[in-house]
Amino acid sequence: MAFVIIALVIIAFLIAVRSIHVVQQSRAYVIERLGGFHTVWGVGLHFKVPFFDRISRKVSLKEQVLDYPPQPVITKDNVTMQIDTVVYFQITDPKLYAYGVEQPMAAMETLTATTLRNIIGELELDQTLTSRDVVNTKMRAILDEATDPWGIKVNRVELKNILPPADIQSSMEKQMKAERDRRQAILQAEGQKKSAILVAEGEKESAILRATAEKEAAILKAEAEKQAAILRADGQAQAILAVQKATADSLALLNEKAPNDSVLRLKAIEAMQKVADGKATKIIIPSEMQGLVGLANGIVEGVKE
Repeated sequence: MAFVIIALVIIAFLIAVRSIHVVQQSRAYVIERLGGFHTVWGVGLHFKVPFFDRISRKVSLKEQVLDYPPQPVITKDNVTMQIDTVVYFQITDPKLYAYGVEQPMAAMETLTATTLRNIIGELELDQTLTSRDVVNTKMRAILDEATDPWGIKVNRVELKNILPPADIQSSMEKQMKAERDRRQAILQAEGQKKSAILVAEGEKESAILRATAEKEAAILKAEAEKQAAILRADGQAQAILAVQKATADSLALLNEKAPNDSVLRLKAIEAMQKVADGKATKIIIPSEMQGLVGLANGIVEGVKE
């Protein structure tokens, strides 16, 4: 009898121990009692009523990632391509996740594939390749709304790879190469244009500098000639003034000596000689001076003898 009691105590102890559960961080347990939903355990220590309660599902509340294999999709212009998607989601309501849909992950994959086909079917090939952000945004909105009754929140959807057919991919590569060649030709032409503009501007600046230098040289030369002419004129003026002054001084001295008519006539002859200066071919001598000239010639001849 004592053995049976001990066995019962041990069994009760084991059942009690197995009924104690600790829920870790970022996890939740869905508890059913007698086959129906009872509660959701959060983080901490919990006790399950033996034979009445059971843990229906253990749910992770962390953000999860589903990477789906490539799916064949057809664009609006009838091009078949392979697209694989990545979905980032998080379980926000463990009760809805446990009872909302059977096999939630399989349902998510099927919903993602059908949504992707619907969206790509409205786009042409070029739009599909250049509108990833648009496709991602539309898919996230549709999946988030559709999975809300399942207690799932879709945070982000990404198109990982878009693989068009080989022939179209080859054509696209040729088109891209032609586009690169065109851009290279444009860049080369622009470079040559800029180079020609710079050369022309340099020649223009050089011509302007040469013209400016020639202008300044001409101005300096004209100023030098002007200064030389002024100096020459000043010299001539001073020479004339000196001659005039000497003449005036001689006349004044002559007047002081009270010259007679003979001296005045000799001065007149000297003046006539200066006027002729050896260059005149004909000189007209007044009649009153002719006798004086003959007298002077006689005196000169007497001196010679």
